[in-house]
Amino acid sequence: MTSPFDPVADLRVGNVVEVAGTSLKAELSSDVSELTRSYGGRVYPIGQIGSVVKVHFGRRLVFGFVTLLRMRSEELAQAGKPIPPDADQRVMEIELFAEGVWNSGAASLSFSRGVSTYPLPRQGVYLLTREEASILYGAAEGQRPDGADPLVPFGVYVGADAARCRANIDKMFGLHCVVLGSTGSGKSGTVAALLHSVLEHKPLAGESCRPRIVVIDPHGEYGKAFGDRALVYRAYDPIGHEESAGEPISLPYWLMSAEEIRSLVIGKTEAEATSQHNIVYKALTHARMVAAGLVDPAPTAHGTPAPADGDSPDLPRPKAGVDAGALIEFDRDKPRPFSWGEFVNHITFLQAARVQNGNLHKVTETDFATKFKSILDKVGVLRRDPRIRFLMTDWDPAGPKLANVIAQFVGDVSADPDDRRDIRVIDISGLPNEVAGPLAAMVARLLFQYKLHQTPAERQKDPVALVCEEAHRYVPDRGDAEYAAAQVAIRRIAREGRKYGLGLMLVSQRPADLESTVISQCGTWLVLRLTSAVDQAHVARFLPDGLSGMTRALPELAQQEALFVGEGASLPARVRVRDLGPDQLPRSQNVRFSKGWSSARPTPAEIEVVAVRMER
Repeated sequence: MTSPFDPVADLRVGNVVEVAGTSLKAELSSDVSELTRSYGGRVYPIGQIGSVVKVHFGRRLVFGFVTLLRMRSEELAQAGKPIPPDADQRVMEIELFAEGVWNSGAASLSFSRGVSTYPLPRQGVYLLTREEASILYGAAEGQRPDGADPLVPFGVYVGADAARCRANIDKMFGLHCVVLGSTGSGKSGTVAALLHSVLEHKPLAGESCRPRIVVIDPHGEYGKAFGDRALVYRAYDPIGHEESAGEPISLPYWLMSAEEIRSLVIGKTEAEATSQHNIVYKALTHARMVAAGLVDPAPTAHGTPAPADGDSPDLPRPKAGVDAGALIEFDRDKPRPFSWGEFVNHITFLQAARVQNGNLHKVTETDFATKFKSILDKVGVLRRDPRIRFLMTDWDPAGPKLANVIAQFVGDVSADPDDRRDIRVIDISGLPNEVAGPLAAMVARLLFQYKLHQTPAERQKDPVALVCEEAHRYVPDRGDAEYAAAQVAIRRIAREGRKYGLGLMLVSQRPADLESTVISQCGTWLVLRLTSAVDQAHVARFLPDGLSGMTRALPELAQQEALFVGEGASLPARVRVRDLGPDQLPRSQNVRFSKGWSSARPTPAEIEVVAVRMER
């Protein structure tokens, strides 16, 4: 009986013919008539993309994964070289990723990432048995560090006799991660499986995990998946049915920065101009100063006396007892409350005013229509829109403070110690695009500022992860104005969040549409089936560990199968994500046309019910 990692003749499938750094080519042996090999009662496939092979180098073992299998004639043709009649050899291309030494006395594998000893031409290439694969993955995960255990099991390695695959959540969330997959590949289920695994994990003996995870959910999927372990905040509920139920969110407009307010009020139009920007910025600064008690409120009617100092009427002037230096140091981007009424009054009665006979009178109708009317109209439309009532309700001095808003996402939701709603889902389904972008930006920027203003000790005990489902909507690789604010906020988290304990998980079915700057900052990749060649090529550009060759396997992955690579993975691998019960899955089932079209058409009464919802 052989011990693990002994060279076994039956498992030898070829010889090294070329070595170029960590890449090598191996020619399959002539006795390999089929792409399978039987050993120990098991059948092992040969040359499967992503499968692991080994090369023996004395007592040392060098491991690599298969990235390509093709005929020598195809390789020559691609290089533009003549093809001789005997060019019928089969060539495997392999990427080396690790090495190790098997200690038979201790029955353990000493594993190290990277390669220091390179194979030589004519050395044998061997398949890994399932036992060896299990030992390899276990050794790669290493010993548990002292203190909290960061290794969270969420699936099994494919072809490793169901060896459990564990993600290092310290690295996965600390260095950001991305989950990609075409429609139907199990993407939403994979995200749910990861989060369920985190909730079930016990990093310390007997201590349950209490994660701070915020999910931006554009389709209302995730509230169902976590039951009493999640608190769902609904921004807008056009239907009012039970599955969309959730707590009303408190996310007031005054949390927005000056740029986000400008983007919401003006947007991007052909008529947009710097003068309109300045109108918004001046009104916002004034309104925040009034709420802070630094300046007097704006007039509420025309005909009031003009300022006696001769300066422009819309300039801020300190109220009695306030030092002028306080106005100079005032930062309009801070999340300070302000009243929409004061914002509108400043534009209407100060900016859109002219001095006449010592009093302030309305500018000409032409000037008013050209410069101010569109801004005031847009503010009025936004304040009346029921879809964003949670955002636009006017500030009440007795209402929620900044600390109350932040606590929705990271604090305890009740005094009950058994209330374990650790995942906070922000359901923004039904919101218009011009609001979805600024809302995502507000959440991202609020969490970043919260972490930025913590001390190092506070950050250590309070890490936060932000999950952006359908991330291409919020950080697209194109310049749509409704997403501009979200791009800036999430890009900053991607670049700097790890310093402050703020992790990012991007989830998308369209990798090619994701912001390149953001996606390149993700250190861990979980890539499910991708059928689009454009998406596959885009993923290959960013994959870490020189794994771009593994993208050839992406179109053939089964549902719930994924390539797991990067900092959070012990080593690059093909994994199968764990199964979940029906009550643990997101609400992402597709409508069955065949079943629906077998039913009767809706009755007039049923159509009337939907029409009433539309008219609300």
